[in-house]
Amino acid sequence: MQSMPIKSRIRSIPDYPKKGILFRDITTLIKDPVGFRLVIDNLTQHYLQNGMDFDVVVGIEARGFIIGGALAYTLGKGFVPVRKPGKLPADVVSQEYQLEYGTDKIEIHVDALSACQKVLLVDDLLATGGTALAAAALIEKVGGIVSEMAFIVNLPDIGGEKKILEKGYSVYSLTDFEGE
Repeated sequence: MQSMPIKSRIRSIPDYPKKGILFRDITTLIKDPVGFRLVIDNLTQHYLQNGMDFDVVVGIEARGFIIGGALAYTLGKGFVPVRKPGKLPADVVSQEYQLEYGTDKIEIHVDALSACQKVLLVDDLLATGGTALAAAALIEKVGGIVSEMAFIVNLPDIGGEKKILEKGYSVYSLTDFEGE
């Protein structure tokens, strides 16, 4: 894991989106061409060397689109978006979930995946695990199978990784902000 070059490019913003939250902002990482390349190259190498079996990359709105789309391209896979309500034009299924700072809902097209299609689920950051677990539930509702969940940043102290592992999913992240 090449975490320092990646980690050093992530901005920390205190009290955002509300008091007491230390927000890890990856926009400073991905606006840097070296930082963005480090992310995509490290994830691509991990999945090529690992030989993990999956058919498609699913990215969670919005930063998961950036990482997931680029990763799908480098791995020669298709890309499927998981979106906020009202953004997808065809029939959808929805899933409500808890955030670190409230509740939200996400959706996927009912025909986004074929039966038993294997998925790499991608997002920028793992905190409570609520968004990732909701996306996994959506993937399974439409017949897909989650092979692994990939993130740039893991915040292990918040407990999302533990929840995801307890549900039987595999997790990979490029860097952790532990106890920080």
